Amino acid sequence: MAEITASMVKELRDKTDAPMMECKKALAEADGNMAKAEEILRIKLGNKATKAASRVAAEGIVAVHLSPDARLGSIVEVNCETDFVAKNEDFQSFATRLAALVTQHNPPDVETLLHLPFDGATVEERRKALVGRIGENIAVRRFARLEAKGRLASYVHAGAKIGVLVDVAGGDEALAKDLAMHIAASKPIALSREQVPAELIQRERDIAVAKATESGKPAAIVEKMVEGAVQKFLREVTLLGQPFVKDDKRTVESLLKEKGASVAGYVLFVVGEGIEKKQSNFAAEVMAQAAQAAR
Repeated sequence: MAEITASMVKELRDKTDAPMMECKKALAEADGNMAKAEEILRIKLGNKATKAASRVAAEGIVAVHLSPDARLGSIVEVNCETDFVAKNEDFQSFATRLAALVTQHNPPDVETLLHLPFDGATVEERRKALVGRIGENIAVRRFARLEAKGRLASYVHAGAKIGVLVDVAGGDEALAKDLAMHIAASKPIALSREQVPAELIQRERDIAVAKATESGKPAAIVEKMVEGAVQKFLREVTLLGQPFVKDDKRTVESLLKEKGASVAGYVLFVVGEGIEKKQSNFAAEVMAQAAQAAR
């Protein structure tokens, strides 16, 4: 049997990004043949990625990238299974570089992004290699790219769990940053009333009608109560209608008028939003893993 040296293990690790012990096992299995060992690892990494892909990835981070002139910017959400991996430097670097790639290439969708060149391979190949190295499912969930009518500002909050890109015309850099922070904190669903989906407004109206009707008040009063509830809802969920987080005595709309500025658009990503998270018993998982190791 061929001797497996440390330099051979390092060379194989550099080629595949696989853990050192896996590289050593593959070289031993291949009797020191580097090409065969690499093939063995590629198969193992692929299998590992396939198994991991069936697991829910609802943790992760949001990464943002801006061009030097702040006229172009991108925001991406990359998911993993645990918050522990979300703090991994390689995982974070992957997400950050993806945001830059979106800014540079402007892919139309995630599938196109996954096939872009990335470190001598493709994004998808590097994603699979990262899955193999870390051992968790990793998914590029979504991205957005903005071309500013004014100037872009960004904000990433809460361990990169919330990310914002906002396009502000007029005002100054401090105002744009404050608006990005406001969006992260208040999470508006639309810029203005006109952009709130009709079905959401109707849902709130139906709820308000049901509540007002139970009051037993005259129809004219009920109508006013319903309209008041709908208007309150629209103020709460639209950026322009919300009280500004740094001064709740005025709305974002009045702040913008005061500063001679306007918001052309924004993107808000919250990690895992809309993903059904698996509820697990951590103690039971640890015991199960210990029992498996003992067997």
